[in-house]
Amino acid sequence: MARVLVIDDEPDVVRLILKVLSGRGHIVQIARDGATALQRVKLEAPDVILLDSDLPKIDGAEVCRRLKAEVSTQKIPVVMMTSDYVDIYDVGADGGPDAFVVRPFVREVLANVVERALFKRP
Repeated sequence: MARVLVIDDEPDVVRLILKVLSGRGHIVQIARDGATALQRVKLEAPDVILLDSDLPKIDGAEVCRRLKAEVSTQKIPVVMMTSDYVDIYDVGADGGPDAFVVRPFVREVLANVVERALFKRP
């Protein structure tokens, strides 16, 4: 069981992710925008972050860069959800996410990628 912070502003997507991950025994917390997410992580660091690339206020790429630049949060695995083309070299590069999930995603793939990121956590 892990604490997963889901950062996404689309209610239907959040409901689906909540159902999938809580169904596997994880505690899921929600942030609807990048600014709120950064505040929440400072208060209580999750075990893994599932981050949408397209967010209001601060986009997902910038949220990820800030998390990876901060000593207290840089080791938290970040899985980014995107509908864009992803190059394998983008993973873990210079403040980038530790893994990607391409949207629309298959539920089992989402859960496996999040859990794999947890397993690789230092």
